[in-house]
Amino acid sequence: MDFDLNRVRLNVRESSTEDLLDRATVYRAGIEQEALALILEELRSRGYSAASVVQHEQTRAGVLCDDSGTAMVCVRCPKPAVVQQWVWHRLFGKVPLFPRYAYLCEDHRTPAENEELPPPQSAG
Repeated sequence: MDFDLNRVRLNVRESSTEDLLDRATVYRAGIEQEALALILEELRSRGYSAASVVQHEQTRAGVLCDDSGTAMVCVRCPKPAVVQQWVWHRLFGKVPLFPRYAYLCEDHRTPAENEELPPPQSAG
């Protein structure tokens, strides 16, 4: 897939500040350097200093990361995941079919879903 700097620039301008802060911190490992520079430039134009970016990174200290250091994404929104819990896989978003283990952000985590089943056993 080709990297389109103009498309990235447009996306960055239209993104929320929280999304840009997440991209500049917890999703940094999976972002092209040119895109990261655009994100940091946009944050500066919105009045965010390097110290405020570091402060945001500290608030996201509990996120779950993959082996490359990139934060896992919530299955229900683009925020970084903080827990893995059992959730119902639903047909058309309504009919529960089966439970599955999923990554969830702070907003979508629900203690009730986690209590029903134990965590899956790792193969090995």
